[in-house]
Amino acid sequence: MSSKYPEIEEKMNKALGVLNEQLHTLRAGRANAAVLDKIKVEYYGTMSKINEVAAISVPEPRMLVIQPWDVSLIKEIEKAIQASDVGINPANDGKVIRLLFPQPTEERRRELVKESKKYGEDTKVAIRNIRRDNIEKYKKMEKNHEITEDDLKAAESDIQKMTDEYIKKIDVIITEKEKEIMAV
Repeated sequence: MSSKYPEIEEKMNKALGVLNEQLHTLRAGRANAAVLDKIKVEYYGTMSKINEVAAISVPEPRMLVIQPWDVSLIKEIEKAIQASDVGINPANDGKVIRLLFPQPTEERRRELVKESKKYGEDTKVAIRNIRRDNIEKYKKMEKNHEITEDDLKAAESDIQKMTDEYIKKIDVIITEKEKEIMAV
């Protein structure tokens, strides 16, 4: 959708992007390389993401295989995964590290759904804050006689419509994630 308010739309899209990133890090029982995104290892004095120092593959639905380009990193990667909040013990055979994702319990799935809904609510708050900030901006413009009262009303209406659209998108994303989590 191209709108009269590309800067507002861009901010709302960024909020949706953050939501999607957060949801990708939720471990729903399927192997997902995104769970490693926040884990870093020291490589020649620089902290690097695992996907920058190793090939990550998903040979089976519930298994990740991490193959470092430099085999000397294997212990470092293993320690970093154990120290993280991923909650999976890595299996190291000297060449590759395997992460086997356990089937989540019903209770764990409910926790994941609750967490995903919290991310959704946080994103809705961010969208509403973007709406509020921009409507305030247009009210100041009207007060300073930069735009007319009619322009203000139109802007408020358009921004509210955008907000409603993004709130609906968030609801759809969260519903899809909930189905994915509960289907595992």
